[in-house]
Amino acid sequence: MTNVGWNTGETPTPREGGAGAKGELDIISLGRRVRHLRKGLGLTLDDLGELVGAAPSQLSLIENGKREPKLGLLQGLAGALGVGLEQLLGAEPPSRRAALEIELERAQRGHLYQSLGLPTVRVSSRLSTEVLESLVGLQHELERRLDEQSATPEEARRANTELRMEMRERNNYYPEIERQAQELLAKVGHNHGPLSHHVAADVAEHLGFDLHYVGDLPHSTRSVTDLKNRRIYLTQGQRSDHDPRSVLLQALGHYVLGHQTPRSYADFLRQRVYTNYFAASLLMPERATVDFLKEAKTAKELAIEDIRDAFSVSYETAAHRFTNLATEHLGITTHFQKVHESGIIHKAYENDGVNFPADHTGAIEGQAVCRFWTSRAVFDVPDKFRAFNQYTDTAAGTYWCTARTERHSSGEYSLSIGVPYEHVKWFRGRETTERSLSRCPDPGCCRRPPAELSAQWSGHAWPSTRANSHLLAAMPQGAFPGVDETEVYRFLAAHEGR
Repeated sequence: MTNVGWNTGETPTPREGGAGAKGELDIISLGRRVRHLRKGLGLTLDDLGELVGAAPSQLSLIENGKREPKLGLLQGLAGALGVGLEQLLGAEPPSRRAALEIELERAQRGHLYQSLGLPTVRVSSRLSTEVLESLVGLQHELERRLDEQSATPEEARRANTELRMEMRERNNYYPEIERQAQELLAKVGHNHGPLSHHVAADVAEHLGFDLHYVGDLPHSTRSVTDLKNRRIYLTQGQRSDHDPRSVLLQALGHYVLGHQTPRSYADFLRQRVYTNYFAASLLMPERATVDFLKEAKTAKELAIEDIRDAFSVSYETAAHRFTNLATEHLGITTHFQKVHESGIIHKAYENDGVNFPADHTGAIEGQAVCRFWTSRAVFDVPDKFRAFNQYTDTAAGTYWCTARTERHSSGEYSLSIGVPYEHVKWFRGRETTERSLSRCPDPGCCRRPPAELSAQWSGHAWPSTRANSHLLAAMPQGAFPGVDETEVYRFLAAHEGR
């Protein structure tokens, strides 16, 4: 790990190009539209710059889709080009060539093209329309062939990517679920403090469910709800990875949110995310949590471990809940990672522009994260009692992250929350002198062995890989993937008369 230390105790300076850029695809379309209108009027960049009071170099960046203009400049451009603001921001490309240019720009900035390691083609007026047609056609054919090869796990990754995009668009905040949780808490008289097991049981009772703790719960389940007899079956002491309160509240969430049998894996995944959100909204009520966060922000002492301790939840639940509320109520963009000790991303979320590794579908889960990111560096830190904090200079800008590790039955995981440099002033741990440099997705960053090691061992090593059989298998079938319905029905039949 590459670290740079300071002795001043001051917050390190950021690297150029911090996160926060919005809708890159819209910026590309806007730039091509501005160029088309400018050339149609016979204006040079210098001419247009004089009309709107902007430097030609700034306008060039806008036309090439590399900078988003502010509203004032947009209005000035619309006026100078003789169009309304709506027309300037319209969805349709102004010409067939412009459409090809936009599509090629989008493709080259996408995960698939970047994964090929090919040089970027400069899109300019010198590039013939025929070449544009060929390059765009090749992109379409490559995507088509990859889609043909996609197995069911690919479909699952696509569904996960679509859901993550929805979460990002909403800043991972769902006010309708927050309201339902708040109304339910009010009905059981809970208005302050951590949600106890007793109050969680009160919630179930209010909704008309009896709780039954059993020792023979089907192995593929965390809980089973008997809607016919209004029972929820749970187990104690055998699944230590999960908070019993969360398991119960998630089961209740399906009922409160009106979920029906999933029709697809995407439907199943969305329901799971919503019920997890519902459970967190009960464990950490919005009003109380926001008040706690605002007080900590005012004191510049935001810390995930304090949220964890205040509401008696796991570090992972506290980190997830922070992503729900940070942008909506604190104006802080952020990202979250859960990374296995092998370096593979298990869960991830971002709305701050961090450059997560992704495959050609945009899927993040299952990808190896950079060795120099905080979520990997934390595994090598001997002090596991306190959070580990680090600045990381990346291709997308400088980020500050705080991370901890937790051990589960499937191994050790790191849980990290990160923010762009501009937001670090609100967090405890901002004074850290730990800093690293990540050049990913450049393969030379950490995916290729150092040259001296390659020279010494290339051709002289033959590792015996640990084959993960689940990588070769299709996604489990059924409305509830991985659940043996026969086992569940037999379980319910056996317990119905008890």
